[in-house]
Amino acid sequence: MGPFIIPFVKVWQLFFIVATIFGGVNAQVNGWFNAHATFYGADQSPFSLGGACGYDNTLHAGFGANTAALSGALFRDGEACGACYQLRCDYTADPKWCLRRAGVTITATNFCPSNNNGGWCNPPHHHFDMSLPAFLRIARHGDEGIVPVLYRRVPCKRRGGVRFTLKGQSSFNMVMITNVGGSGNVKAAWIRGSRTRTWLPMNRNWGANWQSSIDLRNQRMSFKLTLEDGKTLEFLNVVPSTWKFGQTFASTRQFF
Repeated sequence: MGPFIIPFVKVWQLFFIVATIFGGVNAQVNGWFNAHATFYGADQSPFSLGGACGYDNTLHAGFGANTAALSGALFRDGEACGACYQLRCDYTADPKWCLRRAGVTITATNFCPSNNNGGWCNPPHHHFDMSLPAFLRIARHGDEGIVPVLYRRVPCKRRGGVRFTLKGQSSFNMVMITNVGGSGNVKAAWIRGSRTRTWLPMNRNWGANWQSSIDLRNQRMSFKLTLEDGKTLEFLNVVPSTWKFGQTFASTRQFF
């Protein structure tokens, strides 16, 4: 038997291959994966469904109304925040509720928790709890409430640059990073003040919020981000020295 050759794949594509082998999800020949989907927040504004990623408003964050909460197998303790998925309802499996040839691209903005009753969000299920506008792009609003879907990771297409929202107090800096293109989800982040000489690593606090413990008040701030697909960009002096906690600053750079 000859050597086993693994073709080149991106990091986030490799994750789903591994998840397929060990998570009980069957990959399709064309690269799509099986899952199920429901909708939530029917009586809520679809822009308020930022939840476990920390997005206070998904419209302001650059994600719009097409969002979803992910089951734990996909959410991975917040590592998936900001990632994009293309979904289509599996019409062959459920022609009653699925729209034929319909698809939608959603952004992961929330977590769908497990429960004690064998729910769809329990491990090892791959499940999307979608905003109602996103759900209605691929399925009918009926009594069943849950439909089989096919999904795949896709690059995120964002308007404008990456955004940084400053939170915290004194020497505790927490930065919410939004409107990220490319693979969409941040794997590593660094911060640098105008009076510091080196990049200082940040730690994920929760969701899309990254923290550092250095006093950078009255300094210009720069950021460096690495996404899950390995791409890295620097955002130099994106925050002026006159910044205040609570402000959001948009850069002119974006991942593609």
